[in-house]
Amino acid sequence: MNIEEKIKLFGMSHLMVERDLDRLETELNLDLGRDVGQSDDHDDSYYPQFPESVRRQASEMSKHYELFFSLEQSIRALVSERLISEHGAAWWDTSVPSSVKENVKKNMQREQESGVTQRSTREIDYTTFGELGEIVRGNWQKFSDTFNNEKAFTKIMSSLNVVRGPIAHCSPLSDDEVVRLRLTMKDWFRLME
Repeated sequence: MNIEEKIKLFGMSHLMVERDLDRLETELNLDLGRDVGQSDDHDDSYYPQFPESVRRQASEMSKHYELFFSLEQSIRALVSERLISEHGAAWWDTSVPSSVKENVKKNMQREQESGVTQRSTREIDYTTFGELGEIVRGNWQKFSDTFNNEKAFTKIMSSLNVVRGPIAHCSPLSDDEVVRLRLTMKDWFRLME
C-alpha cells in the first residue's frame, strides 16, 4: 500500500469513527464535547437557553434545510433564467399562471403590511415550492429539454413538497423520511439526465 492509499484509508477510518460517535450521541442522548473549538454563528444570548436535546435536533435538521434551500433556490433560478431567455423581462406577466400571480401579490402585500424588511423585489421569491412546479408545468415546452418527463416531474415535485413540510416547519425528520428525502433527491437529478 502506497502513502496516498494509507492517507485515504486513514481519512475514511476517521469519518467512520465520527459517524459512529454521532450515532451514539444521538441514541444515548449524550454530548461527548466533540464540538469544542468549532466556531458557529449561534446567538450566545439565547441559543444556550434551549435544551441540549433541541439544539442537537436543530443541528441534525440544519443539513436537511440546507439541502432544500439549495434545491428550491436553484429551481427559482432555473425558472426565471429560462423564462427570461424565452419571453424577456415581462416573463412574469406572460408566463405565470394567474392563480400563482395572485397568491404572490397577496404574499408581497402581507409582508409589506407587516413592516419587516422586504425579502426581495422579485415576484418569484414569493412563490411557494408547489407554485414553482405549476410555473414549470404551465410552460412545459420551455423545460422539456431539461426535465425528461412531465409526469415524473410532477410526481417528484409532489414528493419533495411532502418531505419539505417538516423541514420548513421545524419538525424533526424520521429516519424513513431522511431516506425518502435522499431517494427523492436522486430522482430529481435523474429527471434532468
